[in-house]
Amino acid sequence: MTEVRQKPDPLRLASAVLLGGMVGVILFLIVALIIGFFNNSMGMNIPLNLLALENITSVILLVIFILASIGWFVHLVLVTPPTEAEEPGEPDDTDDD
Repeated sequence: MTEVRQKPDPLRLASAVLLGGMVGVILFLIVALIIGFFNNSMGMNIPLNLLALENITSVILLVIFILASIGWFVHLVLVTPPTEAEEPGEPDDTDDD
């Protein structure tokens, strides 16, 4: 089982929230474009478009994608240890024979 670090770096958490927000918006745009394509080509009446402020379904979908993406990236920050800078005097583990 993965070990959760007690005190993650605040900078890593902030970057996870920013990245999660950006990825959530991009995922929403991709899904909205795909659904819009099927709406136009099949003649369906799915209430989803890129005008999120005028459509409650779009707002709900946008919020779900953003929160899920932020949650995923924060989870990754909590379970992934930060990379440690290698000291210049330490020998490598690789053999270059």
